[in-house]
Amino acid sequence: MQNSTLLPKLIRAHVLITGRVQGVGYRYATLDTASQLGLTGWVRNLPDNQVEAVFEGVGEVVEEMVRWCHIGPPAAVVKNVVVEYEQPEGLRRFEVL
Repeated sequence: MQNSTLLPKLIRAHVLITGRVQGVGYRYATLDTASQLGLTGWVRNLPDNQVEAVFEGVGEVVEEMVRWCHIGPPAAVVKNVVVEYEQPEGLRRFEVL
């Protein structure tokens, strides 16, 4: 029997990003970065010009992705990132909604 304390802890971060984050490739750069990190979840534009994303994966990798959200792709100007942690849902891939 495996010791569950040796398994990496999975977390879910629900993130809202504000600033100049629409029309600058933010969603697709998020898709590329999250996929390279092996995360699951999704990203989408909101009508109020924010970008919303959910990342699920190993704790430190999700935290690395959240740090990336503060910078984004080169054309983005990120003003604020709000993170709320939730129970992981077991998403299977990362996608742009």
